[in-house]
Amino acid sequence: MRRLGLIAFALLTACGSGANESQQLAKGTEGGPPPPPPYQMRAELPAGDRLVPGKSGEDLFSNRCGSCHLAGGMGTNLLTVQRMKAGEPPETGLLTNRTDLTADYIKTVVRDGKMAMPRISRVEATDAELDAIAKYLAKAEQ
Repeated sequence: MRRLGLIAFALLTACGSGANESQQLAKGTEGGPPPPPPYQMRAELPAGDRLVPGKSGEDLFSNRCGSCHLAGGMGTNLLTVQRMKAGEPPETGLLTNRTDLTADYIKTVVRDGKMAMPRISRVEATDAELDAIAKYLAKAEQ
């Protein structure tokens, strides 16, 4: 349990959350409940035909992948542990912080799955959507 707390702390620190923000989240707004975690506050799915390219990769990533891969999501938590074991800083658990991902690698992992990540079908994310997501995340040379 202590290790999980350390991982959560590392994620909050990596995402830029300071002590004041953490205290505000714990108290909530005006005595109400705290806001939902980032992985539950995903962007709206871009309007229009899902088969047509040109949609926002950032919004598609948030909507299609965010439940697992935004801060606090299970995929981010698992990747953070994996990256830290490999000697990488905890912030590399967030896919948007990675600089070693290529578009081809992202597409392969999404379509084939990898370890705890299931494969994602073309119904869940069309090829046009996956192209936009891969372009948004890929920062490494092909």
